[in-house]
Amino acid sequence: MAKKSKGNRIQVILECTEHKNSGLPGTSRYITEKNRKNNPDRMELKKYNSIMRKYTVHREIK
Repeated sequence: MAKKSKGNRIQVILECTEHKNSGLPGTSRYITEKNRKNNPDRMELKKYNSIMRKYTVHREIK
């Protein structure tokens, strides 16, 4: 069942940038929400990458 839109609030997917460039198998992704009106640009957060076992920068995709 799809989630109903609440105005400017949308779901975004964050993907690890270091893991993507390293060539290791697998991916580290997180799903979160952001307010499109307050943050029109792509989000960047430091999140834990369980495959690399350290905190890395995760950037919004799509």
